[in-house]
Amino acid sequence: MANTYGENLKLTIFGTSHGPEIGMTLAGIPAGLRVDADKLQQFLNRRAPGQNAWSTQRKESDIPNFQSGLKDGMTDGSTITAVIRNENVRSKDYADLQYIPRPGHADFAAWMKYGLDYDMAGGGPFSGRMTAPMCIAGGLCKQWLEAKGIRIWAHIQSIGDVEAYICADLMEHVEKAIDPDFPVFGALEAEAMKQRIQQAKDNGDSVGGIIQCVITGVPAGIGDCLWGGMESHIAQIIYGIPAVKGVEFGEGFGFADACGSFVNDAYGIVDGKVQTISNFCGGILGGISNGMPIYFRVAIKPTPSIAKPQKSVNLQTMEEVTLQIKGRHDPCIVPRAVPVVEAAAAIAIYDMMLGGI
Repeated sequence: MANTYGENLKLTIFGTSHGPEIGMTLAGIPAGLRVDADKLQQFLNRRAPGQNAWSTQRKESDIPNFQSGLKDGMTDGSTITAVIRNENVRSKDYADLQYIPRPGHADFAAWMKYGLDYDMAGGGPFSGRMTAPMCIAGGLCKQWLEAKGIRIWAHIQSIGDVEAYICADLMEHVEKAIDPDFPVFGALEAEAMKQRIQQAKDNGDSVGGIIQCVITGVPAGIGDCLWGGMESHIAQIIYGIPAVKGVEFGEGFGFADACGSFVNDAYGIVDGKVQTISNFCGGILGGISNGMPIYFRVAIKPTPSIAKPQKSVNLQTMEEVTLQIKGRHDPCIVPRAVPVVEAAAAIAIYDMMLGGI
């Protein structure tokens, strides 16, 4: 399976949603980098399940056990290995679905590739559970980037048809203090989003949304042309997050119906330095950072496991069936996906910084 990412660092994720443990190895990290374990755990807690009403009721502590790579709170230059025990597994919820692909899930495609005996309980390696070890690696990279003055922060832009206030100055996205468990600009918007999630839950349904990520402090000149570009590096790891179905950088699809005279970012001198006056490009041109804040948006699809009856087929009997999925599932994965997007961006940026590209 394609479970390794990176050119200068090598992140490998292993395990399954309902296996005994999940984990990650992170190779290529130099020695002497400090790790704040408490700060890392706070970051992991933002993604952990069972924290609130809009999350699945599966409860996992998500405490990483580092088996190598760290000594006395510092990296030692060897491969970093960390595992998280799966403590609250209920595979029986999936017993009736062994040969019935769930709509919106990877079941059918995975069985066609790996065979019908492949265990997809809880989503297997395709589960959002696998983003926990990604957040270990990303949480570490975030700390090391912050030491270089690079900050990464994401927030909820919309859930369903409810949109949040967007700051005119992207720098405010990093500095403004809001609830990290439900990061939305505007208390009224946040409450309306929570109500939208609850409405979907009450109806046995789910809802998706959009996350915006902002990265500040990246110097100009990082990245490369064609497939070595920053968009390419970031998009590759972002699309490894289950439920992501779209990524746009800067104004993204907004460029399609705009005029160049409006969205071309003109240059000027600010505090003695050359920089663009606007930032429609999202801090990246030709795949290379231009020194402005980098920002991109991610579309998250509704959680496919819903309580409503759905049509499927039994792949053993080749009969059409109606299934009703049981178990514990997020009515909206967007709030828990926010730190995952941050983690993915941190891994991509740190990988490029390590290579000096």
